[in-house]
Amino acid sequence: MKIALLTRNPRLYSHQRIMATAVGRGHEIVPIDYLRCYMNITSRKPELRYGGEKLEGFDAVIPRIAASHTFYGLAVLRQFEMMGVYPLNESVAIGRSRDKLRSLQLLARDGVGLPATAFAHDSQRTEEILTLVGGAPVVVKLLEGTQGIGVVLGETHKSAKSVIEAFHGANVNILVQQFIQESAGQDIRAFVVGRKIVAAMERKGPEGEFRSNLHRGGSATVAELTAAEKSTALKAAQSMGLNVAGVDMLRAKSGPVVMEVNSSPGLEGIEQASGKDVAKAMIEFLERAAKPGHTRTRGKG
Repeated sequence: MKIALLTRNPRLYSHQRIMATAVGRGHEIVPIDYLRCYMNITSRKPELRYGGEKLEGFDAVIPRIAASHTFYGLAVLRQFEMMGVYPLNESVAIGRSRDKLRSLQLLARDGVGLPATAFAHDSQRTEEILTLVGGAPVVVKLLEGTQGIGVVLGETHKSAKSVIEAFHGANVNILVQQFIQESAGQDIRAFVVGRKIVAAMERKGPEGEFRSNLHRGGSATVAELTAAEKSTALKAAQSMGLNVAGVDMLRAKSGPVVMEVNSSPGLEGIEQASGKDVAKAMIEFLERAAKPGHTRTRGKG
């Protein structure tokens, strides 16, 4: 196969692993900076160009689009889809997962376990919002935040109310969520490829930190998932329509609750923690699934 890897930084661990694995299995893989692509949007003749040349002859595309460039990255991916190139994750599915509010609404619709969550525009509803999620402590999240940035813990009713009102005063959209105290700064990431969980890790934040992101100094160890956790992770990925997903969950007293479904999960932490060859699972999935024009959405959405 000839595979396009949409990335701004092919030197990252995840992208090096993907490229080395693809080449090792006999494929050609080309890293493409999606921000340098440009499109010819002509009726019945979709084209992509890069460096003055047409991008053509590709069998599959692996999108690794940064959250800060979602809009343009998805436009490039949709163009590939309209050209009949099979995407590892489709543009519509990535768009769902990147919209925190929409993703939670879809997960709730499909019965996936979630922490109590509230969203409102009216700043006069702060007291009611806090009541809806069970009262302080609560977690306040920016809709556009990633990797733990834009996530604030309101430990008391007074501090939570102040944070919510401050964000509303700045006209910033936020979610307010129940704080799962029993998770104690730990979460689980299940790495889903196709309809299988290929690896899982437990992440723990540094002392005194309620966020467990590895980018913020957290540590990771291999995780043994319960049947409920496996079912929740698979259902969450399916709800988003993602073939490849990192599903982040907390272990609550009521069972696993999903915090986020990541459409471009990193490989370094989970491969090192679990000892699993995640890159191989991704390429093997493409080998089974990639067929010309086999994209379900063909750029729609």
